[in-house]
Amino acid sequence: MFIHLGGDTVIRSKDVVAILDHQSRGMSQDNEEFLTEHGRRKKVTEISADTIKSVVITEGQVYLSPISSLTLKRRANAAVDIEEEEAGQSETAE
Repeated sequence: MFIHLGGDTVIRSKDVVAILDHQSRGMSQDNEEFLTEHGRRKKVTEISADTIKSVVITEGQVYLSPISSLTLKRRANAAVDIEEEEAGQSETAE
């Protein structure tokens, strides 16, 4: 399944490593260093010019999203629920 991060950006739900509230960037020096290092490698994508509300981390990319971390978490959970339901249906069909 996929998660819409805002703008025209959609990623596979299974690629998500973490979804962080944007305000948590300032709470940890480790978070700030992580984002700075990825920014140097051009692996940070700012999705839109709107206010950044969340940081979505995947294996190879970091996305700065205008959608709240709570909304993205709900979308990710819904995608996982659908995947599990589809897997369960295919098992019972066999």
